[in-house]
Amino acid sequence: MRTIPPELVRRYEEAGWWTRETIGDLLARGLREAPDTLFRVHSAVRPWSGTFRDVERVARRLAAGLRDRGVGPGDTVVFQLPNWMEAAAVFWASSFLGATVVPVVHFYGRKEVGYILETVKPRVFIGPESFGRLEHQADLFADVPVVGVVGRDFDDLLADEPMEGVLAADPSAPCLIAFTSGTTSDPKGVVHSHRTLGHETRQLAGLYPPDRGKQLTAAPVGHFIGMVNAFLIPVLDGTPVNLADVWDPGQALALMKSDGLTVGGGATYYVTSLLDHPDFTPGHLPYMKYAGLGGSSVPSAVTTRLEDLGITVFRSYGSTEHPSITGSRYTAPVDKRLHTDGDVLPGVELRLAEDGEILSRGPELCLGYTDPALTEAAFDEDGWYRTGDIGVVDEDGYLTITDRKSDVIIRGGENISALEVEEALLGMPAVAEAAVVAAPDARLGEHAAAVVRLRPGHAMFSLEEMRAHLEGVGLARQKWPEELREVADFPRTASGKVQKFVLRRSLQDIAVRST
Repeated sequence: MRTIPPELVRRYEEAGWWTRETIGDLLARGLREAPDTLFRVHSAVRPWSGTFRDVERVARRLAAGLRDRGVGPGDTVVFQLPNWMEAAAVFWASSFLGATVVPVVHFYGRKEVGYILETVKPRVFIGPESFGRLEHQADLFADVPVVGVVGRDFDDLLADEPMEGVLAADPSAPCLIAFTSGTTSDPKGVVHSHRTLGHETRQLAGLYPPDRGKQLTAAPVGHFIGMVNAFLIPVLDGTPVNLADVWDPGQALALMKSDGLTVGGGATYYVTSLLDHPDFTPGHLPYMKYAGLGGSSVPSAVTTRLEDLGITVFRSYGSTEHPSITGSRYTAPVDKRLHTDGDVLPGVELRLAEDGEILSRGPELCLGYTDPALTEAAFDEDGWYRTGDIGVVDEDGYLTITDRKSDVIIRGGENISALEVEEALLGMPAVAEAAVVAAPDARLGEHAAAVVRLRPGHAMFSLEEMRAHLEGVGLARQKWPEELREVADFPRTASGKVQKFVLRRSLQDIAVRST
């Protein structure tokens, strides 16, 4: 883990941004204050309805069962579950125990999950028997001491009597490891403490309008923001939890009318897919009063479209490492809300390097990575984080992201490692060189585009042939490029490196000409 300068620790403690409260303490207090708040899962395969009290009882029975099996503070609990009640129970139980919880997105396959297990060496793994393409593979978890499978033997882990209270833990110690795709072929393990995650929960909750309504959360709880929105902020605020285990715009529109639910934003795709669905009518707009957008590229064309429909748009910028760097309040001037990524949030500091790279630090900045080499590369001794993004700051202090140094494509809020896809493409006999970059997408913000240089004597292959190859090597479907282009050679630096920013700009130009 990185060393946090003592003066920053003092500043964060004196301002009240860092407290002695653990995530388990935060949850226990919130659940005690609002036990009758509704908790529902809208699912075709595992629907559930109850209250915070009901979920907490399952969580505390699980905590007692895991404690009986030797699990406690400092141990690691991995779960790979859809947006089900059991995911909340596992997260809350781990927090009560003072364990480090590792949520894993449900579409990660054997390669990614195997890497995560090898990295964190958990005491516990909990997943589903099956969900979509996900199937439980017992051999993968042979070295994990405690394994529970929802839909088979999960209930066997529950003790008869719930655990009381919260086990003591160091608030500055790790409480969460969030794995996210990045510039490396393997997912990056981002480590957060009780203090950084607690501040982020309060910070993000403070950005939300007080009249936002009953939110539907369909973003996977294996993602950092989906997890915070589903399992922490509602408990902090005492607001209902409504989960969907798949994103179905038709279902979301129906739930607006039947249950009065709202969709308040996220990645642009969650909003645009509603507007473009054949079931959408002007009668749904009262349930879409706000759209807080982030987690991916946010085109101005999208924000303007939403504003013209009477939806109040506000944008934010952050990452799993530093979740809330900037954000526009819903009360900010229209031009700032629509066309910038907001100004710095309380406690956050931001500066631009000579090349325009955004450097940030603040009380919600992570402790570092599970890989020490990544930690050393991303943080300096003064506590600044190198985001890998390029931006400009206007005279009012509002930031706008203009480019990305890192090779990460953010498709509908999901990170895709360009390097991982490139390595898979290089397994095709015809490919001499491959570059994968972000291309503009009106629905998803951006998607992956593959640009290839062929070996002599080989003919260009089709998008379908490329996808068949990627499926054959086991690459998750969400990572497959949605555009394919051939070049005789790439634009390069003097040292021969591919200039990906030139490729991105050429794809942007094509998108503009085609609209």
